Amino acid sequence: MPIDWIAKLRFFLQVQAFALAIATIQYAFMPERPYAPPVVYSLLIATFTWAVIDFGREFIPSAAETGWPKGMQGLALVAAGIAVGYLGGTTLADLLCKVFHFYPPGSTPAPGELRSSILITALAGIAGSYYFYNISKGAYLERKMAEARQHTNEARLKLLEAQLEPHMLFNTLANLRVLIATDAPRAQHMLDHMIAYLRATLSASRNTTHTLQAEFDRLRDYLALMDVRMGPRLQYALDLPTHLANQTVPTLLLQPLVENAIQHGLEPKVEGGSIFVSANQEGDILVLEVEDTGVGLRGLDTGGTGFGLAQVRERLATLYGVRGQIELLDNPAGGTRVVVQLPTA
Repeated sequence: MPIDWIAKLRFFLQVQAFALAIATIQYAFMPERPYAPPVVYSLLIATFTWAVIDFGREFIPSAAETGWPKGMQGLALVAAGIAVGYLGGTTLADLLCKVFHFYPPGSTPAPGELRSSILITALAGIAGSYYFYNISKGAYLERKMAEARQHTNEARLKLLEAQLEPHMLFNTLANLRVLIATDAPRAQHMLDHMIAYLRATLSASRNTTHTLQAEFDRLRDYLALMDVRMGPRLQYALDLPTHLANQTVPTLLLQPLVENAIQHGLEPKVEGGSIFVSANQEGDILVLEVEDTGVGLRGLDTGGTGFGLAQVRERLATLYGVRGQIELLDNPAGGTRVVVQLPTA
């Protein structure tokens, strides 16, 4: 597995900040002593300790949930890091302090400083290791939670799509049953359209998204199917600008809205009406609209919470959060207008 150098640098800077804090605390308790030596010792001991422990983790099998070796291997690595850090850091710090004369002339470390520096190094090494252990474990848990949320979202989408397909098929087959008894040629024509639609649906069922062109093609097949059943009571038009044809959208996003427009808007109206489906782009927002000239909101008894609207609203919230919006409006020409907004791919 490649080394994450950004993470290494982040941990290193945190270790250095921790070492500076320790040096400052030491100086605060002994202000008569020079400030430079504790800074040099703290930084070098911390650097050696960090290098042994952090790079040692790359060469010892580590637990997936923490990124740290398990059991005694982890404890041995921390102990080795503290020992090497103290010996290597103090040796190099002694040399630097002599070369650069960080101690005033005639000044030498107090006899008790050796014991206190060992204790400080051990405590700091243990505390720092425990801190970074928890950081790694927390990052792992966050990744797992994100994966779980993603799997949950995908399962919910699959469930919603599974609910939608039987809903549409039930309505179509019920209508086909009536036509077989009353108008066999039209029933045959309707069956041909349904087979073509189901073939397209089956090919797209393996994906959760497809192009806007594919979405409009499926709508065209569906509306042709409904046209056979409703005859002159249904007029429809679809407007998809060429530059938006390859935009990615969730599969079956608009069909429940079109189905709602027919079932709740046009069918209750004796003379029927028309449906117009369009797409346009406003900045980085894709705007999809389904308009009908049916009975309108006052004749709609779902209160905006019918199956189609609820299905689309839930999918938008799952996929896009607050950036996915759906709005149900009065159509100025009579009927209803549904506006769907989602970010462009």
